[in-house]
Amino acid sequence: MDKSKHLESVIKTHQITKEESLLNKFKNRNKEVKESLEKNYGANIYSPFNSGSYAKNTAINTRFDFDLVCPFKRNAFGANGTLKEMYEDVFTVLQEEYKGVATVKKQKVSIGIEFYSDDDGDIIKIDVVPGREFNLDQYKDDQNLNLYVYKQYGLFSEGSERLKTNIEAQKAHVIDRATSEKEKIRKIVRLLKIWKVESGKKYKSFFLELFVIKAVENKDVTGNLWEKLETVLTFIKDKSTTQGFKLTDPGNSSNNLMDTLEDFEKENLKNEMDNMLRQINNNDENIKYYFPENQKFVEEEKEQYNSKQSASPLYVPPKINFG
Repeated sequence: MDKSKHLESVIKTHQITKEESLLNKFKNRNKEVKESLEKNYGANIYSPFNSGSYAKNTAINTRFDFDLVCPFKRNAFGANGTLKEMYEDVFTVLQEEYKGVATVKKQKVSIGIEFYSDDDGDIIKIDVVPGREFNLDQYKDDQNLNLYVYKQYGLFSEGSERLKTNIEAQKAHVIDRATSEKEKIRKIVRLLKIWKVESGKKYKSFFLELFVIKAVENKDVTGNLWEKLETVLTFIKDKSTTQGFKLTDPGNSSNNLMDTLEDFEKENLKNEMDNMLRQINNNDENIKYYFPENQKFVEEEKEQYNSKQSASPLYVPPKINFG
């Protein structure tokens, strides 16, 4: 089979625009949560903003990532207020606000709001990431934030108040790549997210995004779509357990995203990449297992393709007279 042709179909059938109705539900809930935070915290916060896959144009329609960052002012909880107090307060506010309509739970550095299933059976989830400006009254200039680590996050221990980052810089790192790299990076990122969702892996999307960008920066990622993806998968396999290899956080050069994985998780990632490559190279058809089309939209894509083909004018060769 043509592996590249299959991967192109995988991307098309997972386009976020194909789920416009569901996407609008996410947008509306996201707007609602943003307004709720603004109402509750007023002048103590800067304007909340989106940081997930939708904001970076790397989203897929089987899993929407709506991460809403809420930047607090340095003294929002008093001159001696802690990041833990900030995190706990946001959790309490959201729990009270959405009591009876959603489950609110503490996560590693975010607070998850999972709204109950609606009449269409859709479940909307918004992750709120509370952060506090690093320097007093400087957020608008440097956009640096400190996050609270509620639960062990790789090598960042539970209760840590030292996770400094710049989420706007992280967004820009994915969005503002050289023009010639943009589409290549986005396609491969989407494919890895599809693999992650379909196989139930827990790797952070941003972690995968950085790995793809690092591969493009260090390897000759060329050829057809399968050849490009194969090069990136091989790079991830080779580097996952390499001593000293870093995925530097563009929001804080002191953060190595490899530290968000424990040693056994790095080994698992290496083995997953190795197994995937071997299985696909042994039998082309296995690519469908790791990168399946979204069956909901396969027929729609076929109809659109056939429609384009039938609409193309037939080529009529010119009449040529000899002699």
